[in-house]
Amino acid sequence: MIGVATETDSWSDHGMRRGRDPSPPNFLAVWPPAHLLAMPGTNPAAESSSGIYLGHLSRHFKLRLAIRPHRRRHARLSKTTTRAMEKPAGSFGGSSSEDAGTPLLLPVHRDDDATTTASSRLRALLAHKYPAIASGPVACAAICALVDLGGAHGAAPRNMLGVLAWVFLWWATDAVPLAVASMAPLFLFPAFGISSADAVAKAYMDDVIALVLGSFILALAIERYHIHRRLALNITLRFCGDPVRPSLLLLGITGTTAFVSMWIHNTACTVMMMPVATGILQRFPRGGAGQGEEEDEVRRFSKAVVLGVVYASAVGGMATLTGTGVNIILVGMWSAYFPEEPITFSSWMSFGLPMALVMFLALWVTLCFMYCSNNTGKALSSYLDGSHLRRELSLLGPMAFAEKMVLAVFGGLIVLWMTRNLTDDIPGWGVLFHDQVGDGTVTIMMATLLFIIPSGKKEGEKLMDWNKCRKLQWNIVLLLGAGFAIADGFRTSGLTGILSDGLRFLEGAPTLVIVPVACVFSGVITEFMSDDSTTTLVLPLFAELARSVEVHPALLMISGAVGAQLSYLFPTGSPSNVVGFSTDHITIKDLVATGLPLKVVGVAALTVLLPTLGSVIFGMDNKS
Repeated sequence: MIGVATETDSWSDHGMRRGRDPSPPNFLAVWPPAHLLAMPGTNPAAESSSGIYLGHLSRHFKLRLAIRPHRRRHARLSKTTTRAMEKPAGSFGGSSSEDAGTPLLLPVHRDDDATTTASSRLRALLAHKYPAIASGPVACAAICALVDLGGAHGAAPRNMLGVLAWVFLWWATDAVPLAVASMAPLFLFPAFGISSADAVAKAYMDDVIALVLGSFILALAIERYHIHRRLALNITLRFCGDPVRPSLLLLGITGTTAFVSMWIHNTACTVMMMPVATGILQRFPRGGAGQGEEEDEVRRFSKAVVLGVVYASAVGGMATLTGTGVNIILVGMWSAYFPEEPITFSSWMSFGLPMALVMFLALWVTLCFMYCSNNTGKALSSYLDGSHLRRELSLLGPMAFAEKMVLAVFGGLIVLWMTRNLTDDIPGWGVLFHDQVGDGTVTIMMATLLFIIPSGKKEGEKLMDWNKCRKLQWNIVLLLGAGFAIADGFRTSGLTGILSDGLRFLEGAPTLVIVPVACVFSGVITEFMSDDSTTTLVLPLFAELARSVEVHPALLMISGAVGAQLSYLFPTGSPSNVVGFSTDHITIKDLVATGLPLKVVGVAALTVLLPTLGSVIFGMDNKS
């Protein structure tokens, strides 16, 4: 029998017998609730006189009524109420227990069921990103149907442009995982007649990709032995300030990266400095957005640190010939086309160093303006206390044998990178192997040593083992391979020739028009392929174009080389961008937002420096 309390069996007595709190719940102290008593067909007077209270029933259903007012539960509760109570005629709605139309405790509204269903379906479509997925094929189909590029290559250039739009939209919208979008050229290029399957697949394993793979392994070794923490603590102690000054800390990190990048390849510099940056960021929480103002400030500053390392390595590489592969390609092609006027190390540094200084100042100001506020220093002070940093540095103790060996391998790799090719008069060690080796060759070779040299900690343990390499980000490798595949697609489809025909208007144009147009042309292409590939693609085109429009070749070739280095917007633009993107601290949106103003400053600085300072250094006659 269901426990029913009457006037002689009050809530308090009933609760005391069951050993519970005698005070009744606030939300169901009296049965029935007032809103049911007011329903048509009820008789409050009759209920009041009978004194019916459903204490046991209200305790049984109080959580369900208070927390989850579901229609089915209300229906079951209504039926239970009907069975439990011996109602007189006219009470609680005036219907018997056999009546199928017993009213529910809460009314059910079915008018918006269709709207709810449509809204649920729309949310499901958005959750699965089907509109973003469809944007790629739709854009490709629209270009293939509406665009007519003409030319002797038939439909191949148009198809290449459509495929490029497809892949770009998938990258930008994150419609599918990054690795899946990067593999799209493997089936799109053969399907649209751009390249054969074998040719596309070969682009996904290049010497630069070998360089990135070996560099990732070295970075994992540095992380395993906390070498990056040691260097990060030293840099932070010298530049964080007391109290913490975020702008000064950014200056120290970016300045160190730019200086190192002047003497080694910018990719190698990024690989070496990124663990230092992440070593600093390991002190900060990795909470997402919306977790408080202090956490948001820390997260934004973390983006600034990673972006600073990525862009500072590119900026520093502009200053010297050894700083980036683009400058080496420029000098090589220049000597092939114009051997009578070679570009030397000193002549290029005289022009490249002022250009790099302007870009570095713009980088530092941009990072401070976009990612630092008045509250950033206060938010960072909890994690960058000077006494704590010194204590942590002392706790690391002296360097062990394993740390020294990892640094020795990394230092040897840097020397090999720097000395493989020097100048025409002083060849590097690469000539001993008939120039058949590349940077990726020596990177893999030195990374292999990590699996051979003992660590000195445990018997039989090496500096690295393959289990530690499970953290290798193969999606980044596929992303870089997609960049090389796109570069080959530009050449094989004939899209490059069509683009060069559009530059014929430069004939007779003033210098202030030639330089920015050439730089922007190269700067746009470099966002969709690596900077080295862009340079290889564009410089022969500009060398021939300089002869046909009768301008000094330095105006076009140097503009093209500098524009190729302004690959700041997408991960595929440079291996350095890939390294920064692999940290998971930045997104493509961050690259675009920060890189776009830097790109504009780079074009403007080149437009001013090349006709003035460059004219003196390279002996250009701007009117010839």
